[in-house]
Amino acid sequence: MKLIGNKDEFKNVWVYAEQREGELQNVALELVGEGKRLAEKLGVEVCAVLIGKNVSGLTAKLFEYGADKVYLVEDDLLEHYTTDGHTKVISEMIDELKPEIMLVGATNIGRDLAPRVASRVSTGLTADCTQLDIDGETRTLLQTRPAFGGNLMATIITTEFRPQMSTVRPGVMDPLEPVAGRTGEVIRITPNISATDVRVKVREIVKAKKKGVLIEEAHVIVSGGRAMGGPEGFEILKPLAERLGGEIGASRAAVDSGWIEKSHQVGQTGKTVKPVIYIACGISGAIQHLAGMKDSDVIIAINKDPEAPIFKIANYSIVGDYKEIVPALVEMLGEKS
Repeated sequence: MKLIGNKDEFKNVWVYAEQREGELQNVALELVGEGKRLAEKLGVEVCAVLIGKNVSGLTAKLFEYGADKVYLVEDDLLEHYTTDGHTKVISEMIDELKPEIMLVGATNIGRDLAPRVASRVSTGLTADCTQLDIDGETRTLLQTRPAFGGNLMATIITTEFRPQMSTVRPGVMDPLEPVAGRTGEVIRITPNISATDVRVKVREIVKAKKKGVLIEEAHVIVSGGRAMGGPEGFEILKPLAERLGGEIGASRAAVDSGWIEKSHQVGQTGKTVKPVIYIACGISGAIQHLAGMKDSDVIIAINKDPEAPIFKIANYSIVGDYKEIVPALVEMLGEKS
């Protein structure tokens, strides 16, 4: 889909409204909000692309969170996500309707789907964006993401091809405040799909049991770094996290050392979080880690090194040994009622 001639042929901002078993994922609502902001700068509409089986009931929520239109695609063959089925449906929609921008969440599904769609429609894709904006003169999407190991931020543009496609990490963008009763236009799309188009069949979905909440959804995170010295260091942090109703996070160094599971990792190669309170214990503050938590409302840093980079972004800095400070904080907070 090489862009030749009139750019007016391409219009609107599309958001892939990821849903799983009839439940919208938070990243879909985050991207609808971000898409709305971009669409307003372009003077166009933000359109959600909702694919599945019996998912029409989700359109109301998408409208409440800012969508102007919802392209609703329902079929028995689309009940579960498959690379073949979703790629075929979305790429054919793009060829026919020509969106200017398409945003996809950088989830397991999104990271599988977006590059396949981009390849199918012959356009570019910028992965793991942390910031999006519009060049007012050229209508070009400015796609910013960490580069060179997180040591700098690169802004990438797609000048010759449309749509301009980006994946965005969950938790990076803020959803709009929902407006109860807000409505929009539902456009039903009949997919051109048959059983032979879907080579992978989903026979069963097995869910792993998870303790607590996902760290990207936690309001309080207590994170440990290399200074934990081993898995026992995280045992010292757990009472503080529990007392505050929060979750345990970790730096890449702690995860790579095998002290805690990767699902707890915060940073460029982990998860992006924006809790109300982020307590960094024994974390020096490498830029790769900061990229994943710098937008927290309140950052409290505990480190023995008074020159640790983490103190430059911390709201409150405590110079000392976390092994002494964390238990003292727990004692001050008292027993959990």
